[in-house]
Amino acid sequence: MISAKLTNTQLQERVRNALRKIETLESAYETITIGQLVSMRARTHESTTAIDIFERGERATYLEMDQISNKYARALRAFGIRKRDRIGLMLPNRIEFPILWFAIAKLGAVMVPINMRYTPSEIGYVLSDTQANFAIVDGSVWPVLSAVEPWPQGLAKEQVILVGQSTNASGTFLNELLKGVSDSLLEEDICPDDTLNIQYTSGTTGFPKGCILTHDYWGVSSYQGACGDLHPYRRYLSVQPFFYGDPQGHLLRSYRQGGTLYLAPQPSSTRFMGWVKQHRIEWCQFPELIGRQAEAMDENGATCLKQTLNWGWSPETVRKFQKRFRVRTQDAYGMTEIGFGTIMTSELDELADSGSVGVRAPFRTLRLMNEDGSPTMVGEVGELWVTGRGILKGYWNKPEANAALFDGDWFKTGDLLRRDELGFYWLVGRTKDMIRRSSENIAAREVEAVIREIPEIVDVAALPVRDATRGEEVKICVELRAGVKPDDLIVTRILEHARANLAEFKVPRYIAFTLALPRTHVTNKVLKRELMSVSDPLAGTYDTVDKRWR
Repeated sequence: MISAKLTNTQLQERVRNALRKIETLESAYETITIGQLVSMRARTHESTTAIDIFERGERATYLEMDQISNKYARALRAFGIRKRDRIGLMLPNRIEFPILWFAIAKLGAVMVPINMRYTPSEIGYVLSDTQANFAIVDGSVWPVLSAVEPWPQGLAKEQVILVGQSTNASGTFLNELLKGVSDSLLEEDICPDDTLNIQYTSGTTGFPKGCILTHDYWGVSSYQGACGDLHPYRRYLSVQPFFYGDPQGHLLRSYRQGGTLYLAPQPSSTRFMGWVKQHRIEWCQFPELIGRQAEAMDENGATCLKQTLNWGWSPETVRKFQKRFRVRTQDAYGMTEIGFGTIMTSELDELADSGSVGVRAPFRTLRLMNEDGSPTMVGEVGELWVTGRGILKGYWNKPEANAALFDGDWFKTGDLLRRDELGFYWLVGRTKDMIRRSSENIAAREVEAVIREIPEIVDVAALPVRDATRGEEVKICVELRAGVKPDDLIVTRILEHARANLAEFKVPRYIAFTLALPRTHVTNKVLKRELMSVSDPLAGTYDTVDKRWR
């Protein structure tokens, strides 16, 4: 229920004001490509630090980001990269990563970011799925990349560019390509509807799907984010790996405001608060786990924070957080495919602890739909469908997923929400079979597909298990073939196979064995709700971290 802090008449007026502001923001939007945004900000804030990758001693002003990305673009053009070429980027949080993204944008090429923790088989999948023409990788991951088998067709090893140092790699280094190259602007015909990213995200089909994201997607989503700021802030913080969409969005949000993005070299929940204080951060996306930790440790709330983005926090956690840090919090609903879908605007600050994810975001039209395709009644739960400017163009090379998840211009999110008569939305649950471990989305079917490859296993079900530290952990329920014993030997076999074929964060922590997985009588599908309804989900499991049976 909405908070009683406002009378119904006051609440109605606030909502009308919020929606009028959203309409005004939509009409004021100026179409821009990412290359144009980079060049424009170099003119308006040339001496302001655009990005600071602290602890690496890497920083650059807006003017330097523009000039160096021009130089990178010319070097990549000379190397043979052309408009629409797909380029796999596998880099840690180092300054070359955002510069290369801007250079690729100015070339009209397409960035395919690759998770640094992917195994050779996962890397091969992404490169082959996108038919990547080139790859740019950190020297430290060359041994993993070189182990990809079979090697992706269309990607000659001579078309791999290495960044940084490597003792055992033979190839072209980025530094060599930059020698003697001009930093003048490269002229290329770039349109807002041109693809800039193929951004992989886990989905219901198991293996990751590549979201086709355009310049207009990034222009609109960064505008949505900046419009949520109460004021233009000077210091933004991002702590996630840059191969994810969130940090890319954080950088462009800061670009919109002429601020400085402080980018952590790598995530750390134990150092997060120290970074906020050390760098006098004014805005950041604040993880709920760290908010709970701050409360448990009686953290000193004296910071320079003025606003935080708190995706889907519980009302009680929001109230405690606001009291401790005396900061404006903002909830929202979004996903890689659509940017922001809803947002709790500044006109509705009194409702920050209501549990609602807000009203429709700029450029978004929303529907809640029943399973039979009929509209959901106000107050009832339905699947959220979204349409509007700047959402994904579709999934790369996935015609079946596109057919299933699009109805004309409407994208089916797979998430269940409820809407009240005023236009507020509440996130209720997910139709997608996903496990959320720390900041990672893990598709259960991807884990199951890998474990199912083991000959001794008949079938497997991957499930989320609540965890105080990481939110959820991965548990698998395994049905063994007749004659195979559920002992330490098969546990070792499962772990070895999982670690060889899955990124570390996807490897199951808990392994349970069952004589037969429960199934439906008609479709023979595994009844996961029965597996999840047990009173103690850890009883009888093997804990792969503590290395013991529970």
